[in-house]
Amino acid sequence: MKKRLALIITICLVVIGIVLGVVLTRGAGPEATPTNNVTVTRGDIVKTVLVDGNLEMPDKAYLSFGATGTVTEVLVDKGNNVTKGQVLARLDAPSLESSVEMAELQVEIAQEQVKAARAQYEIALTNLEESTSMASEEVLELQVDIAKASWETAKLNLETAKLSLESAELNLEKAVIVAPFDGVVADITITEGKEISTATLATPAISLVDTSEIEMRGFIDEIDVAMVQLGQAANITLDALPDEEVKGEVAFISLVGTIRAGVVSYDTTITLENPVAGLRDGMSATAEVIIERRDDVLLIPNRAIRGTLQNPTVVVLVDEQQEEREITLGLTDGINTEILSGLEEGEKVVLPAVEERPDGFFMM
Repeated sequence: MKKRLALIITICLVVIGIVLGVVLTRGAGPEATPTNNVTVTRGDIVKTVLVDGNLEMPDKAYLSFGATGTVTEVLVDKGNNVTKGQVLARLDAPSLESSVEMAELQVEIAQEQVKAARAQYEIALTNLEESTSMASEEVLELQVDIAKASWETAKLNLETAKLSLESAELNLEKAVIVAPFDGVVADITITEGKEISTATLATPAISLVDTSEIEMRGFIDEIDVAMVQLGQAANITLDALPDEEVKGEVAFISLVGTIRAGVVSYDTTITLENPVAGLRDGMSATAEVIIERRDDVLLIPNRAIRGTLQNPTVVVLVDEQQEEREITLGLTDGINTEILSGLEEGEKVVLPAVEERPDGFFMM
């Protein structure tokens, strides 16, 4: 019985001790705990707008044949550098080649016919000029007119033959794939001996990309788009190359919004000013578009600011005493804020506890 009573008394004393400890701790006030503070410093601050997107090589070509037949030559491999006008692949197209040869022959025949008709016209004209008989002059004039008409017809036939030759040559060109610009072969889907049918004509045979030009395509949120202007500088970071920072410039902002996941955003193009090695089409990229920059200004962390947006304040340590002071805010980057008035460099500003921050406080 005594042991039980002693145990109960011990438990009661422990509980009383805990309660007293809590009460005494609460009553001690802020002075009982160390004060967290930061020093007002000078530095640079940059306001930016983030643009998420991907790198893109705008000059890409998906090349295919324009005629059916059997692939006889594939003259390049993936990764090859090619020049504009270089032949990349050919089809076996004997009928198209025959059409070109026939059209060339028709042009030659038409050219000879023009020469012959012109000669007949010149002879008829000479006969008319040398005629002395009135009766024969009428006949000679008629012969001149007929010869002239034959000459004009021959010239028209020559033009028609030339057009037929151009058409045949164009058809033959469809059996050849030629590089439209200097670039690199990105993909090849054909092999020698493969049959190109009407159904497969639209399928790209060779993909070509110009690696000399690369840009970033992304989207700006409607909340930020009004702040972004053409020509503004941007710093671009890449997920695949985190140690590289590429400089860029805003080159395009769409006037038409796009709804993505319920949010309106605007298509944006940023040109790269100093492309680095290793860049590839499609790489994920993030650009920080520089909206405004101020150098050598007074700065404090946003979390040190109290009050409201209309009446911001800070608590300053003056001779180890806390003093509330009104301040004027300037530019913010979302982490730090410029102080226009109310503080001096080197002063200590007290950081409020999380629960002391007022709800709904938004920075400029």
